[in-house]
Amino acid sequence: MSVTENLVKIKKETDSLKVQLIAVSKTKSIDEIKEAYATGQRDFGENQVQELMEKQAALPEDIRWHMIGHLQSNKVKYITPFISLIHSVDSLKLLQEIDKQAQKNNRVIDCLLQVHIADEDTKFGLDYDEVIELLRSEEYSLLKNIRIVGLMGIATNTDNERMIKEEFYELKTLFNGIKLSFFRKDASFKEVSMGMSSDYKIAIEQGSTMIRLGSTIFGSR
Repeated sequence: MSVTENLVKIKKETDSLKVQLIAVSKTKSIDEIKEAYATGQRDFGENQVQELMEKQAALPEDIRWHMIGHLQSNKVKYITPFISLIHSVDSLKLLQEIDKQAQKNNRVIDCLLQVHIADEDTKFGLDYDEVIELLRSEEYSLLKNIRIVGLMGIATNTDNERMIKEEFYELKTLFNGIKLSFFRKDASFKEVSMGMSSDYKIAIEQGSTMIRLGSTIFGSR
């Protein structure tokens, strides 16, 4: 199936579910992204800063770019002029750098805190107690050019659906608790970014508001 056919099929599946579709375009060509764009897709996710910058310069300005990969502090400055949402904030230090660069660009940048939910050491993210510690910290309260709009998590890479379901359930439960404790009156704190091509249906069942799909849209690499 073509990129267009895949997108039409997924949107038909998810349109009524109030879940936002992020097309993961890493390693994909400009032409493939243009095909998705022509189908109406506007949200695209990239893992590498260099690749993201090259694509942003070559593609329509109304695309909303999402940084979904691990982000190093020294590369933040390259994406702050245009980035729509950073999904992968995994430290206070990174948040402070985003705030600093956003200030230089006269922007407020939306961010998600990445939470470590997988049973894998290779995945990045904050532990549950680290999320709370960060939000309680004086350093965080001083940041004026970032806006935390939710949480992101990547489940364990496994065929065990029960395990994946539990990990997503725990992330949504944490989101609910954080919402009540820190963002009760903040309507913008509403995103739970979880679910990729292999597990997005489980993620949606567990309350995901954003799914990040690559191979389901663009085909296998």
